[in-house]
Amino acid sequence: MAQGIGCVLQTAAGSQRQILRCRDGLTIEAEAGAAYNLVDENRDNRPDAVNLQGRAIFIDAPAQSARQGFQIMTPQAIAAVRGTQWAVDVSGTRTSVLVVTGRVAVRRVSGNTRGVSLGPGEGVDVEAGTSPLVVRRWPAARAAALLARLGR
Repeated sequence: MAQGIGCVLQTAAGSQRQILRCRDGLTIEAEAGAAYNLVDENRDNRPDAVNLQGRAIFIDAPAQSARQGFQIMTPQAIAAVRGTQWAVDVSGTRTSVLVVTGRVAVRRVSGNTRGVSLGPGEGVDVEAGTSPLVVRRWPAARAAALLARLGR
């Protein structure tokens, strides 16, 4: 499926992580066992989104990808790129988003709560409900643990 929408699928050396490299410079790295699929809504042979159902992915989306409105959709949240590098982890009933560089907008899939904008080192945990999303600077250990699962 990846090749059909302008991406080449590789396996990371020494691991079972998958790496998708797309024509516009977009790179998606999936943790071993991650449940996800690419979405090409406008059928231009470039991914518009990733539907992530479980585990974690790391996204490196250069500016040209950001102009296309690339986003990650999970059961709890939608994270939209603003030209950046970030990680998204789906675990049970929670989606966690961590920004490494750039900015990412995050909102709940359902409910009328306001979205948030994350900058470098910031993260948010999204669960079902209507309470406001809280942006937090992630402790170094938490960020390192998630990024290590993604070979970073």
